[in-house]
Amino acid sequence: MQMGIAIIGSGSAVPAAILDNQGMTQLVDTSDEWITTRTGISQRRLASSGESLTSLATAASLEAIAAAGITPQQLDLILLATSTPEDLFGSACKIQAELGATKAVAFDLTAACSGFIFGLVTASQYIKTGVYQNVLLIGADILSRWVDWQDRRTCVLFGDGAGAVVIQANQSDRLLGFELKSDGRLNHQLNLAYTPEKQELTSSIEVGKGNFQNITMNGKEVYRFAVQKVPEVIDKALFHASLSVDQIDWLILHQANQRIIDAVAERLNIPQHKVISNVAYYGNTSAASIPLAIDEAVRQAKIKPNDIIATSGFGAGLTWGAAIFQWGR
Repeated sequence: MQMGIAIIGSGSAVPAAILDNQGMTQLVDTSDEWITTRTGISQRRLASSGESLTSLATAASLEAIAAAGITPQQLDLILLATSTPEDLFGSACKIQAELGATKAVAFDLTAACSGFIFGLVTASQYIKTGVYQNVLLIGADILSRWVDWQDRRTCVLFGDGAGAVVIQANQSDRLLGFELKSDGRLNHQLNLAYTPEKQELTSSIEVGKGNFQNITMNGKEVYRFAVQKVPEVIDKALFHASLSVDQIDWLILHQANQRIIDAVAERLNIPQHKVISNVAYYGNTSAASIPLAIDEAVRQAKIKPNDIIATSGFGAGLTWGAAIFQWGR
């Protein structure tokens, strides 16, 4: 008998430091009105130089594991969705060690702001094929490290944080439908690119050595892409789930921009009281944004067992995807 999945616990963690829009005016020529009308963001959390992706992800994971009622030793797999690892070889194994999840295999998955959705689908495949029983999926990013704080088009958008969920084998499948997409032809619209610097090793051999640039983004094109593609991919996921828009209890999108969230909800004819948004308080936390929003809504008792949630991530790559699931076992 093929196994299904259930999402049985959530957790989140954010840095203590808050940079509000008034503080942002000290960095660039902007205003609270300019930022809020264009993005809906009022403040963002920023990691200090002493805080780490590992510490945020570990804190979020411990909350999710406790909420799920299991122990770290029961985890079979840890998936870390991130674009900002502190080790280019990956940060998931360090989180595994911090958790004491000695039985779990751990690895990073990179799909930028779509990372949580891609990770959810990846985790489900391991469970549905009977390989693993308990999977910890983490979305975590510290984008403040890669922001040009003199570029008001991007620096006002991003914040830091981590969110996590525990996914468990279940007799009935609570992942009702999904759809994943990529289009590398649009890669140049949003990226964090490596810039090689020529280094001559010998008279005939030259290598490239360097660092990564700051985040660059064509905001108008990314907005246009999201408003067009996200409703389409949610419709396809709903079709796979054999559900209609009216049957959705909650819409939780990647928290990139309130204007995008509002436009997608309007195109899908989803009323505002079904839309969960916390972008005003955290900004765009990339792969962390969806699990962070889920965890807040669960702890506020908005999301209840058996609620049907439509969620979608979209971002660099360009990548986008949607998943429809029921909360709890």
